[in-house]
Amino acid sequence: MTAASGVDAKTPDIEPDLAAESGSGTAAESPTAGDTAPASFVVNIPGIADDDLEPDPLDPSQIVSGEPVVTGKVLWEAPDGRQIRGIWQITPGVVTDTEANELFVVVSGRATIEVEGGPVLEVGPGDACVLREGDRTRWTVHETLRKAYHISL
Repeated sequence: MTAASGVDAKTPDIEPDLAAESGSGTAAESPTAGDTAPASFVVNIPGIADDDLEPDPLDPSQIVSGEPVVTGKVLWEAPDGRQIRGIWQITPGVVTDTEANELFVVVSGRATIEVEGGPVLEVGPGDACVLREGDRTRWTVHETLRKAYHISL
């Protein structure tokens, strides 16, 4: 899933208390409009409450079965909008998507991702996955899946 819809953040959009929770650092100041790179920051992804994620409704034509709900949070977006980093979550169900160029790491949950004309990917906690731009996929989400992602558009 691309998690690119509804993206409007241009700088890290994290609450300072969320960034500092992991104990491995503190939240840095958000960059000013003139900065070319984001400030360094740390986020404890499992520690972010579901209520802190924003709704990212699926197009009904993407839903194959179940009633999956998608939420997420953009942590950073490049000024030109061509790179996005964030957190994305989906509840159980089956959905289809056309992918962006994405690297993600599963934080929790499990899913099977079928790539049309390609492999079947089983992903779970700790797995890193790369999806190519244009891949047509079918996601069967077995347990609510949360991932940290980086998308290049």
